[in-house]
Amino acid sequence: MSQATDSQKPLLQTLRGKKLVQPPIWLMRQAGRYLPEYRELRAKKGGFLELCYDSEAAAEVTLQPIKRFGFDGAILFSDILIVPHAMGQKLWFETGEGPRLAPKLVDAALSSLEAVPEHFEAIYKTVRAVASQLDDKTTFMGFAGSPWTVATYMVHGQGSKDQGVARRYAYQDESAFSELIAAIIENTVEYLLGQIAAGVDAVQLFDSWAGSLSPAQFEKWVIAPNAEIISRLKAVHPDLPIIGFPKGAGAKLTAYANETGADAIGLDETVDPLWAHKNLPVDLPLQGNLDPLALISGGEALEKSVKHILQIFEDRPHIFNLGHGILPDTPIEHVEKLLTLVRQ
Repeated sequence: MSQATDSQKPLLQTLRGKKLVQPPIWLMRQAGRYLPEYRELRAKKGGFLELCYDSEAAAEVTLQPIKRFGFDGAILFSDILIVPHAMGQKLWFETGEGPRLAPKLVDAALSSLEAVPEHFEAIYKTVRAVASQLDDKTTFMGFAGSPWTVATYMVHGQGSKDQGVARRYAYQDESAFSELIAAIIENTVEYLLGQIAAGVDAVQLFDSWAGSLSPAQFEKWVIAPNAEIISRLKAVHPDLPIIGFPKGAGAKLTAYANETGADAIGLDETVDPLWAHKNLPVDLPLQGNLDPLALISGGEALEKSVKHILQIFEDRPHIFNLGHGILPDTPIEHVEKLLTLVRQ
């Protein structure tokens, strides 16, 4: 990627450590249910998973928030569970209840799964379609789930509030769980290298359930696997920016930032921006961390929250984002107001 291209993309510049007067902005889950154009397309195409694997439609969904709002970053429309699906678990989504995977690896051997690599190919096709249509100012981000979070779904067969089944399994059969983590790392590296080859500019590692672990387990199942993925990606693409997002990590963010090799750290809404600014490496780009509920509320609450975040991070590279995904009942006009507040 040329420097001339980089200079046209504010988000990419920030990920490379440049502090801009006006921070770039994108929102996690910005392509999704709060947009009427997404709901209309989803109604035509059927289920969520079918939409993910329909490359033309998934590309359209990825581009919808760029066309409507002009965000500085486009995030690939897909799901973190594409990796276990490609590893051979069955995957489906129960209406109103979320994803289900089978067989549950708490009851079945990893060796019983038969890989389905064509699931990755469908996503690469989406990436190529988006890359061919995206303007030269917008950074295109791919992503994957981090090994711990993906493993929690693979072990339990679904999400849970405390990831208790996976945590217990990791203690009781550390050897089997280590084997699973290693397999997820292998597939995630392959998957992200494929996304990069197809045209993304940067990638994010989502560790949605990182907050449920003790410090020792966090070191073993979050930091070490993410560090290995980042190291292996950097060996092939040394200049590729990688964002790490360990949701719920709290004070463990310092170890994550210092040990994983991530180029930027995403902060969830529970992290005090002032603490993050003081305790994380001084030149490290930070991303976040507006509460999604403040965005829904709008008005004075939104204005105060945005101003607070912008003021604290004005002296370091900062990407404005939410602390987690945008919620389906978020009013469009509040997103428009957010963009005005960040860009004014």
